[in-house]
Amino acid sequence: MQFRAAILHEPRTALTIETIEAVDLQPSDVLVRVASAGLCHTDLEVIEGQLVYPMPIVLGHEIAGVIEAVGSAVSPRRRGERVVLSWNPYCGHCFHCERNQPILCETYIANGPQAVQFDGTSRLKLNGALLRTMFYIAGFAEYAIVTDPCAIAIPTDMPLDRACLIGCGVMTGVGAAINVARLGYGETVMVIGCGAVGLSAVQGARLAGATTILAVDRNHERLALAQRVGATHVAAVPDEDALAVARRLTGGRGVDCVLESAGNAPAFRLSAEACRAGGRIVWLGKTGVNEDVAFRWGSLMGEKQIVRSSYGGARPARDFPRLARAYLDGALQLDPYVTRHLKLEEINAGFDDLRAGLGIRSVIQFG
Repeated sequence: MQFRAAILHEPRTALTIETIEAVDLQPSDVLVRVASAGLCHTDLEVIEGQLVYPMPIVLGHEIAGVIEAVGSAVSPRRRGERVVLSWNPYCGHCFHCERNQPILCETYIANGPQAVQFDGTSRLKLNGALLRTMFYIAGFAEYAIVTDPCAIAIPTDMPLDRACLIGCGVMTGVGAAINVARLGYGETVMVIGCGAVGLSAVQGARLAGATTILAVDRNHERLALAQRVGATHVAAVPDEDALAVARRLTGGRGVDCVLESAGNAPAFRLSAEACRAGGRIVWLGKTGVNEDVAFRWGSLMGEKQIVRSSYGGARPARDFPRLARAYLDGALQLDPYVTRHLKLEEINAGFDDLRAGLGIRSVIQFG
């Protein structure tokens, strides 16, 4: 079959809308008609050349849609399901999978940098030549092909332009608070960076029962939104001393947990300084893989626990439906995240907004 997709041919160039071809489904594949696709900062990192992949490539990994066709090993009853796609397929039997770390699955790690499907092949072609697939999804297209377990069914009344956000930013932030930090009632939390991931971390902290949630950002509009979704206090850096605010709120101890989602050296250092002795730090943001980040050694002492999390400890089959239900119940706010709807042809304008730090999430709407 043929359909349209946004293709990146070289770093630091505009994506082009072209007609591509998909090969026949493999037995465990499902074909998803894409309804909505969020523009994530990780996609921008590939465009800017900070995250290196072979090209040409179809980006896009924050995706929701409807299953239209299935491979021979997949139940035909799945046709018509409304789904959110997970970008973390895993084998279930390698060293890391057996230790309950699917994000480190050996096959996932090996094939990801090659931008191919989980079985090491490609399902997409451009002018007869192999076309690469980002994060096992390639969602900036009218259709996506993923393995059956990566298409997670959600309630039928969940709006798909909200549902797509669950597939990456929301899962990462909420999961960091609940699955990774395992926050509990009455705890104190600092969230650094209030983009989609940070706002979701704020909401995860609220849902977990944290009573003091300090949101830190440079952008006053984002801080106001953080308060709307659950932050009890805010600090606008650099005008305010976020560390001093954290200590004032905790009797000088520092917060029980820091959830960092800004992804820069000052934010990482602040996370270590603001965490109390014996507390937890979860790093969600990232810098260049070869960049150094320096710390005051004393800020790392005191039995602090530090962990880096890429997907919020996601178990998509369990967590995606829960997050969708939380939205439908009014417990999880996603409507404020969607600050712009785009057509596929407007995708480059959406990434211009992302570069400029405008809005929270631009979402491409298909059909």
